[in-house]
Amino acid sequence: MAAVLWPYPLWVISLSGVERAHGTRVLFRDVSLRIVPGRRIALVGANGVGKTTLLDIVAGEQQPDGGEVARTKDLQIGYLRQEVAETSGRTVLAEVLTAAGDVTSLEQRLRHLEARIAATPSGDEQDALLADYGRLQHHFEHLGGYSIEAAARRVLAGLGFDDADVERDVGLLSGGWMMRVALARLLLARPDVLLLDEPTNHLDLASVTWLEQFLADYEGAIVLVSHDRDFINAVANRVVEIAHATVTEYVGDYADFVEERALRLAQQEAAASNQQRKIAQTERFIERFRYKASKARQVQSRVKALDRLERVEVKRDDTRRMRFRFPTPPRAGRDVVRLLGLTKRYGRKLVYADLNLVLERGKKVALVGPNGAGKSTLLKILAGVLDFDAGQRTLGHNVNVAYFAQHQIEGLDPGKTVLQELSAALSSNGEAVGPRTDTSKVNPRSMLGAFLFSGQDVDKHVSVLSGGERSRLALAKMLANPANLLCMDEPTNHLDIPSRDVLEDALLEYPGTVVLITHDRHLIRSVADVIIEVGAGTATVYPGDFEYYAERTGVDLADRGATEGVTPDRPDALAASSPAAAAPRKGADDKRAEAERRNRVHRHTKRLRERLLVVERELVAAEAEVAELTRAMADPDSYGDAEQVRELVERHGAAKDRAAGLFDEWARLSSAIEQETTRAETSAR
Repeated sequence: MAAVLWPYPLWVISLSGVERAHGTRVLFRDVSLRIVPGRRIALVGANGVGKTTLLDIVAGEQQPDGGEVARTKDLQIGYLRQEVAETSGRTVLAEVLTAAGDVTSLEQRLRHLEARIAATPSGDEQDALLADYGRLQHHFEHLGGYSIEAAARRVLAGLGFDDADVERDVGLLSGGWMMRVALARLLLARPDVLLLDEPTNHLDLASVTWLEQFLADYEGAIVLVSHDRDFINAVANRVVEIAHATVTEYVGDYADFVEERALRLAQQEAAASNQQRKIAQTERFIERFRYKASKARQVQSRVKALDRLERVEVKRDDTRRMRFRFPTPPRAGRDVVRLLGLTKRYGRKLVYADLNLVLERGKKVALVGPNGAGKSTLLKILAGVLDFDAGQRTLGHNVNVAYFAQHQIEGLDPGKTVLQELSAALSSNGEAVGPRTDTSKVNPRSMLGAFLFSGQDVDKHVSVLSGGERSRLALAKMLANPANLLCMDEPTNHLDIPSRDVLEDALLEYPGTVVLITHDRHLIRSVADVIIEVGAGTATVYPGDFEYYAERTGVDLADRGATEGVTPDRPDALAASSPAAAAPRKGADDKRAEAERRNRVHRHTKRLRERLLVVERELVAAEAEVAELTRAMADPDSYGDAEQVRELVERHGAAKDRAAGLFDEWARLSSAIEQETTRAETSAR
């Protein structure tokens, strides 16, 4: 059904009764959603449930099969997709400045007028040109023209571009950096509604943290799809879950969503159990007195009541989840890999000079550092897939290396099926470096089943796989050869949250050594017991978990893990120490205290959130009344009777006043919830 313009500017976008199906499969039905300024909505759900489809419908790029999408007039929507169109011929800065089309057009007109004024002799013609120039210059200043380039450079710097990068041809950038350019262009444009599909996939930790802060202050509306829990917690004030073809909205961030969903499921289970108990009692009565004439009327009444009864449905999470464990690798020596006096350059750029580093067996290492510091370079050197200019790299006894990076996803053969791709890896033992293991007894179909490729899925060609499916296939290929040193570059990209949890559990159980680069701070906190900070040509080892690293460097964990740009106070190369030196990991008492804190916040805001839901329902009704009266006022037949017109105008004004009052109350309640949450969290500390 075609979208319509919303006649009343209270809501930016309103979805009512929207449904969408792919063939015979219903993605979602009866979706009602309001997107207003200041509302930041995170869409969550397993891969394939329709999150991107819903974004497309909000953007107007797909039409729903049913229902209505209403938008205010002249609404500006900015949409960042997972795939961006390639472009070339402009510098990065010029490409981003295309977002400010009116400003750049005015600037070109001003430059043209300057040339004409300089070439025109004094007199009436020049005076007229000067007058035009003055008017245009005033308008240019009003639009922020003199600061637009500085704003563009600030956005680009926040997303990891340095001064030299902004002058490069955008056509020379990789796909990940093109995605950053597209994001920068959107942020500079500051549309009314910002739609973001996996915006953090190609960002490092520093850029993710900067983006969180930018979006937290964004005045417009935001709808985003992300599998990064920390990012959702930092940005979202609403979570919308798509599951079982149903869309459910929760107030709060991801942590609130998890708690509220568990509570809702518990209530459903209790209601279903109570109903089932009553049904059993009724069925026993019917069975007992079915053939007793004196009870016939009561029996028939109960039979009809059972037929009319609407059964309580418990919607449990039955989504298929990836399930795997890393193969048990051969035991390696204590020192897994050693770098001695290592030097690495890219042309004239010196990345590492005289680097010394030792990694020990069983350590889980996270590499952190600013963009361009050399994290990926160090990971590739450790994995043995990148040469260096000087020094030594020595593998320990019986060490077998497996390397996972995004280029392996891009390097999958689009002409092969999923089964053919994995079978080829099993026959060649993939890209593992070191002693090879006999994989002839591994069943590729069983292995693919653990990564959610079952039945006819194994015969899909790689070319039609989604980003998440390609990530799962690349992970499966990495497991083709059991390794005791895993080097992983952004392994969680395109994986949904349940799959990330499975990967996290597998890494925790894995007895070998792990070195990983990730912008998923939840994964770093959960898995890493050694942090290596890369920067200024050095690699500084912090022999403890993320909390230990934060304590040593002064990083504020309340800033959600902003780990970049910190100047370390330790020597530039330290061997990872024994487990006794590491800070203790968070135990059961800490987790219980954290749960109690969340419960305290929930109790403090419960009544406010209940009232907020009531106000939102009343506001929807008032909004519908305003829309109906607006349509009536636009009907010429409504103006035949003066008394009827007066009454219609009064009702329209009263409905608008009521809607405005409800909106003010909604804003006050939202602010009060935020204040109470902050107060409860502060008192909990």
